[in-house]
Amino acid sequence: MTLRQECLWEQLTPQPPAGPELKGEVRADVCVIGAGFTGLSAALHLAEAGQRVCLLEAHSPGHGGSGRNVGLVNAGLWIPPDEIEAGLGQEVGARLNRTLGAAPSLVFSLVDRHAIDCQLRREGTLHMAHNARGQADLASRCEQWQRRGAPVELLTGQACREATGTERIAAALLDRRAGTLNPMGYTRGLARAVRALGAQLFERSPVQRLERQGADWCVITGQGSVVAPRVVIASNAYTEGQWTELRRHFFPGYYYQVASRPLAGTAADRILPGGQGSWDTRQVLSSIRRDAEGRLLLGSLGNGAGKPAWFLRAWADRIQRHYFPYLGKVEWECTWTGCIDFTPDHLMRLYEPAPGLLAFTGYNGRGVTTGTVVGKAFADFMQSGDERVLPMPFQPMRAVAAAGLRSSLYEAGFSLYHAGQCLRVVI
Repeated sequence: MTLRQECLWEQLTPQPPAGPELKGEVRADVCVIGAGFTGLSAALHLAEAGQRVCLLEAHSPGHGGSGRNVGLVNAGLWIPPDEIEAGLGQEVGARLNRTLGAAPSLVFSLVDRHAIDCQLRREGTLHMAHNARGQADLASRCEQWQRRGAPVELLTGQACREATGTERIAAALLDRRAGTLNPMGYTRGLARAVRALGAQLFERSPVQRLERQGADWCVITGQGSVVAPRVVIASNAYTEGQWTELRRHFFPGYYYQVASRPLAGTAADRILPGGQGSWDTRQVLSSIRRDAEGRLLLGSLGNGAGKPAWFLRAWADRIQRHYFPYLGKVEWECTWTGCIDFTPDHLMRLYEPAPGLLAFTGYNGRGVTTGTVVGKAFADFMQSGDERVLPMPFQPMRAVAAAGLRSSLYEAGFSLYHAGQCLRVVI
């Protein structure tokens, strides 16, 4: 069976009619650049508040990392909450933990309010310990979140084996705040809601220049321009062109996924029977989830677009046979890769580089919830001018040193590790 290079989520989500390109001059209260999670959330909440919003997308909504996401609706960040508060200070760290801890509920409410068809499941997520060190880490995370009142539980023994469907995991942290969805379905649903609220969304309109014109900003594309007093740069890891220096403030990384054909039967039903999405505690992690049609989706850090089909099949076979050997031979249907913006400390950054101009970097692979929260927070901030509505304060813009070298070294390390998995040297 041919392993197709295409994003599963795009195939499963009805393609809406193409939106218009920007032609001529448009005036707005806010111009949002990028129709991913953040940009769409900002545009939606601004439009709900009665603002005239113009949203510019270089391709189509969800083209970038939003549509290629794993689809885990996670609570919090990669970093444990105690470490966040130690690094940012008690007040700021606690605010960030509270905001992102509640982020799944914001996603769920938007899906409900706008009737978005995106295969949403609310049964939580499972962070799976692959060894004793991973189990100790999860036990610590569990204690930290429980201390903050979060509905998390460390599953061990038979409860863990039944929840994960594998004998290879000794413990798993169940986070009942979280869930899973089809990220392209969520993105296109947000775009539909934005248009229904009267906001203008222009596709195939990449930004070429950003200029100050008195009290306004002029956002210039190939065939038109938007004049607005406020601009949100929400292009994230898919920022293109030389019109902004934002790309200097993160280093890009990649995440690939491989999806099987739909699976059915008693053996397949043992895998994540509660409907949770999961990932393990390996430094080069593996994500594992099912979709609504029973496919098994495996993913890991690295650029799958640069690897041959036999390599990706061998990797997927290795992970599947390690965790779910009872499944037998699996036919892999398609593979795709998305780009992630990383920061050295795995913390996001919010910027206000000039009056009326907002930007961010560093979701570090948690875009579904973080992007939705930041988009709403930017909308709230533009309404109130109160920085306390943000999940964390604005920071000075400091470029990441040797960003290209960091990306190359990360990718080389990921590829070497995956080669070791294919050769059964490591798992």
